[in-house]
Amino acid sequence: MTTAHVIELESARATGELGVTPAVRDTIRLTRSSETRFAAEVLERAIETGRSIDFSGYSKHDALNARWLEVLAGQSRLRRLAAIQLVMRSPFNVRPLVRVRTARNPKGISLFSRALISRYRRTGSGRDADEARYLLGWLIDNPSPGFAQKCWGYPYPWQDVGFFAPRNFPNRVVTSFVVQSLLDGYEAFAEQGYLDAAAEAVQFLLTAPKTMYEDDQHRCMSYVPDASVNWIVMDVSALSGAAAARLGALTDNDDLVTEGGRLVRYVVSKQTGDGAWYYSEPPSDSHIRHDNYHTGFILDAISQYDRAAGTSEFRVAYDRGIDFYRRRLFESDGAARFMSDQLYPIDIHGCAQGVITFSLQEQYYGTGGDMSARILAWTLANMWDPDSGWFYYQKRRRYRTAIRELRWCQGWMSWALACYLEATTGEES
Repeated sequence: MTTAHVIELESARATGELGVTPAVRDTIRLTRSSETRFAAEVLERAIETGRSIDFSGYSKHDALNARWLEVLAGQSRLRRLAAIQLVMRSPFNVRPLVRVRTARNPKGISLFSRALISRYRRTGSGRDADEARYLLGWLIDNPSPGFAQKCWGYPYPWQDVGFFAPRNFPNRVVTSFVVQSLLDGYEAFAEQGYLDAAAEAVQFLLTAPKTMYEDDQHRCMSYVPDASVNWIVMDVSALSGAAAARLGALTDNDDLVTEGGRLVRYVVSKQTGDGAWYYSEPPSDSHIRHDNYHTGFILDAISQYDRAAGTSEFRVAYDRGIDFYRRRLFESDGAARFMSDQLYPIDIHGCAQGVITFSLQEQYYGTGGDMSARILAWTLANMWDPDSGWFYYQKRRRYRTAIRELRWCQGWMSWALACYLEATTGEES
């Protein structure tokens, strides 16, 4: 990617603002430096939306944070699923109407903190450092209660197809994301407390119930620490393995790197001949097939493991996987497909994940920048509302869903924009 590179954007400054008028759509070409400034401004506005509400907002599956819905659903799996799906799938934001309570989501806090740390690495901003420390401190002070090690979950009761998680019940996905933000903080600020908290959380990832499969070279862990759960979700072990290996590399602990390798190796062993991964194992356990952002999670985890371990063991699997990701999970214009065989709904998380994954590919392997730029251009043109400063939740065939989900929309796009900026010029001007 060079400074001469240009991209097509359906957005530009119409009257000194970030918005556009219909008359200028499809006509604006921004140079790399102009596009970088634009992305940096959007990043600040996305972070500001979180800052303005003290990083407490709505989340995708939070319907049961309405007390009366939680009581009405009771112990019924079907009623819980129905309540969550009805609120989640509404084309309008019905959460205030049904009295869903806002909350700080640990995964969202980890995403905002990573975005702030990334920007601090580029700019040296003291404000970003202070705000990132504040968010990391909140994570350390607010783990899930009742567990021997630090771990984190969602601040609402959550019924999935394969299990039920009470409010604040931890899971390995959220915990792995928090670990990554703590390790970012340790590397940026050299504060031992972040490393200690991350080490404690990695022990949760590796030891909490339960191991779903293992042999000498492979291991698979459950989504939640519940011995009754028998549901394998493919990205869980990859995310856990990458976090363990990164910690191992930072602390010269070869055992952690080795254990991380077993977890990642299990996931790699399930890659299809096309270079894809199903969401679950066996694939029939979930209606989700080859979807967008879980594929990106796995690719990023594989890459991180190889870097932490100083190996290229999984490079072939990574290259095959990212080729599938590029060809089958994005349109030629940069729109993020929902699944490899399904375009709609185009979800902001898929857009963000594409920017993240291809930006990281550019940063570490020197290729992928054109793809991240294309996805970001499409996203800013189609999923960004400059009047409110919010990203749209989803784009359907005939309309966009302007539901303000803090973690899902703003948290993910803040981290995506930060990754993009760090992988390009590393400058905001």
